[in-house]
Amino acid sequence: MPRVALATSREVPGLLDDEGLLLRDRLRARGLDAGPAVWDDPEVAWDAVDLVLVRSTWDYALRRTAFLAWADEVAGRTRLYNPPAVLAWTTDKHYLLELADAGLPVVPSAIVEPGGDPDGHPFRAVEHVVKPCVSAGSKDTLRCGADETARSAGHVRRLLDAGRPVLVQPYLPAVDEVGETAVVAFDGVASHAVRKGALLTRGAGLVDGLFAAEDITARDPSPAETDVAARVLDHVTAHLGAAPLYARVDLLPGADGPLVLEVELAEPSLFLGHAEGAADRLAAAVAQRLR
Repeated sequence: MPRVALATSREVPGLLDDEGLLLRDRLRARGLDAGPAVWDDPEVAWDAVDLVLVRSTWDYALRRTAFLAWADEVAGRTRLYNPPAVLAWTTDKHYLLELADAGLPVVPSAIVEPGGDPDGHPFRAVEHVVKPCVSAGSKDTLRCGADETARSAGHVRRLLDAGRPVLVQPYLPAVDEVGETAVVAFDGVASHAVRKGALLTRGAGLVDGLFAAEDITARDPSPAETDVAARVLDHVTAHLGAAPLYARVDLLPGADGPLVLEVELAEPSLFLGHAEGAADRLAAAVAQRLR
């Protein structure tokens, strides 16, 4: 029986969330021996596993170098999805500048590198969001008003002092009513989409725990959202040489159409319980990679 390891973190070693358990069960229904494995556990024999699926490694953000080294090592022993090149690309939000340069509609973005001016970005005069370029689960992300320049610069400075490049983007107020649209795809083919309620509250502090709680409902994406997500996945496929096994493209409502907020290819929630057959579609894609 082929063995599939669902890579997770020490904080959730047993995949104790509905999505992880649902995927495990659907993989087992296909005759696969599926179970969790903590990515940085030195006792795990990765070469005894037929395929490793990165799922809930939410603690990588402060140890990205170690995480990518782990990915390279595991990929040398067995199949790893998504593969190291994909993980390296998606875990640093500098890729947003690449997507914009390629002509894709992206939320306007500025990056402040260590050593840069904490107040030198172009969005300081409008409401904006400050986050590390390497982050997960909305950790270390702050929504700042146009009148909160000191608060904004202070957060940028703290991140820069820790050696973390910083992404700054204008806050798009339509998200408060419309929400985000997350389009999920398996093997480059759209599977389903959800609406994510606005996460960031004006004046709120930073997220505690591994990730921010989300308000999720099923959503049929608009034709424009479907088109942008497909164009993003085409770019990723061409750039990285193959369609990622799983992908999530997060879109925000812009004045002229949907804008790319993030492209999640490492450890995103895939909202498998919000669409009929979604978990089976992912399990089928995993089984296909084992053939």
